[in-house]
Amino acid sequence: MGRTNPIPARRLAKQPWPTRWAAVALIALALLPAAAVGQTLAGTPVEYRLSFPEAEHRWLRVQVVFRNLNRGKLRLMMSSASPGRYARHEFAKNLIDLEIVDGQGRTLAFTQPATQQWEVAAHDGVVQVTYHLFGDRLDGTYLAVDATHAHINMPATLVWARGLEDRPVRVTFERPADTSWRVATQLYPTDDPLVFTAPNLQYLMDSPAEFSEFTLRTFQVTDPSDRLYRPTFRVAVHHDGDDLSVDTYARAVEAVVNEAVAVFEEFPRFETDTYTFIADYLPYASADAMEHRNSTVLTSSRQLSHPGQRARLLFSVAHEFFHVWNVERIRPGSLEPFDFTAANVSDELWLAEGFTNYYAEMIMHRAGLADLDRTLRDFSGTINAVVLSPGRQNRSAVEMSRLAAFTDAATAIDRTNWGNIFISYYTWGEAIALGLDLTLRIRSHGMLTLDDYMQALWVRFGRPGGAVPGIVDEPYTLSDAREILAEVTSDRPFAEEFFARYIEGRDVVDYAALLEEAGVLLRKRSPGTAWIGDESFGAEMRVTEPTRHGSPLHAAGVDRDDVLLMLDRQRVSTRADIDRVVATREPGDTIEIGFLRRGRPVKSVVTLVEHPQLELVALESTGAALTSDQHAFREAWLGSWRN
Repeated sequence: MGRTNPIPARRLAKQPWPTRWAAVALIALALLPAAAVGQTLAGTPVEYRLSFPEAEHRWLRVQVVFRNLNRGKLRLMMSSASPGRYARHEFAKNLIDLEIVDGQGRTLAFTQPATQQWEVAAHDGVVQVTYHLFGDRLDGTYLAVDATHAHINMPATLVWARGLEDRPVRVTFERPADTSWRVATQLYPTDDPLVFTAPNLQYLMDSPAEFSEFTLRTFQVTDPSDRLYRPTFRVAVHHDGDDLSVDTYARAVEAVVNEAVAVFEEFPRFETDTYTFIADYLPYASADAMEHRNSTVLTSSRQLSHPGQRARLLFSVAHEFFHVWNVERIRPGSLEPFDFTAANVSDELWLAEGFTNYYAEMIMHRAGLADLDRTLRDFSGTINAVVLSPGRQNRSAVEMSRLAAFTDAATAIDRTNWGNIFISYYTWGEAIALGLDLTLRIRSHGMLTLDDYMQALWVRFGRPGGAVPGIVDEPYTLSDAREILAEVTSDRPFAEEFFARYIEGRDVVDYAALLEEAGVLLRKRSPGTAWIGDESFGAEMRVTEPTRHGSPLHAAGVDRDDVLLMLDRQRVSTRADIDRVVATREPGDTIEIGFLRRGRPVKSVVTLVEHPQLELVALESTGAALTSDQHAFREAWLGSWRN
């Protein structure tokens, strides 16, 4: 069902929004009072009330009322998965004091057939559920409550009912005593600043909220395709720094927004014409960032006032905001609709997350927030991780995507060997995007770029949107992604080969040849230097992780939990001791090694190799001169689209 016109998306004539009158009707519907929206869409709203009787002890109280119910069994659910996460997270473990009454306040009997399910067999058409939740992890997945704020991820917080997913929702926040907390959220506002609505469960669960005395900055950006559309962007920051650092941060966020929209040349139509950045930068925050349809959550212990730390925070901003198009609207069919009760397995995370990672790097550079050296260092790390990783011999990028349920903040107590069998789909997808972008530019003499491919995906799958807020009517598949590449390039054999080799296969592109066109040199970081491996050692020189397949120590039979004693007949007690011995040798040299394996002495021989790590450097930094073609290519690749 791809387009028959193979003209690149960037050069396609702008199409009017489909059924402009329908869009106007939807906006009018959004402006109705919550009760009216409920009657129009799916009946009586589900009503939530969130209060904080003991915020200092990390407790949240939730009351939810379901009205106008059929007289049959009501099945209540607590989510075990959260939008933007792909593994299971059993949120019900933090729930206590569950009480269920009917419309007259009479206690209702219920059963619990599963840890995250409760069933009410009989009621009078109204069921009210009250419970308490403990929340003490500040990130993009869980609930965090303390005396300064409530950071709320809805799947970790709200009990919901099977069969009522299409009902509208009304959420009321109650301020703790002696506070002036406000709410930052993508939920639909009402006349009451503490009351919000959602059109359905999918939108509700995708709508995090920060309830605190946050610092707020706002700005507007004109849509490049429609000068009359100027969505508002809110930057809500809960931190312990000064306002000046928030001002600097907000200006950088605005630069990110401007560069991101330049890729697609238009904004989505945000449901409330507003997008919200929710940032918690506090010493006790966990490093995380999570995309949502019209907002993002950003958490870290890094400080806004520190320029280097702020740059890493802004990379997360760029990554998550690019998700506005790629994932939230250009959405894999494997994630639509999102299943709140199970792990969500996808073949396309190399594109959904990895390409987004690549564009975060590009946006940072194009916005002037990362210089060339920083950008090349980041791409060096990506290339090293993919080219040198033994995991690439085991699975393709598609197969790595399927492992998200085991790796995306998933927890387990058994040991794994991920270092040898897994490459992050973020990293491998970024490497694929880099290779595809450069390949398209070279083979088309600059007429095609990865931006054209992303725009084509947007036109085909993202821009049409959905009939219901928060729902994508036409998500894509792996074969769709291949088909769009064939159409954009007008070269089906190329598209099929690229997917077969680099996405569904295990090959990597020739980065050295591609980057040379941009005057960037890919070379060995330490040529001629002997290398024994990058294994980590703990107390008493115990190997802490499985040795890397193909490394000298692995080939010598050393593995996790072995205790290194001797190297080249010299006692070693620190990593520095190992490096000192290896520094006196050449690649190809063999040296004796002695270690303990579960208390028994073992001897072996290590054959040193040349240090494999690669680096990217600008050609001019080596003393060579850029050609005019290389300079033009680099500017077209890394330069701002807005110039």
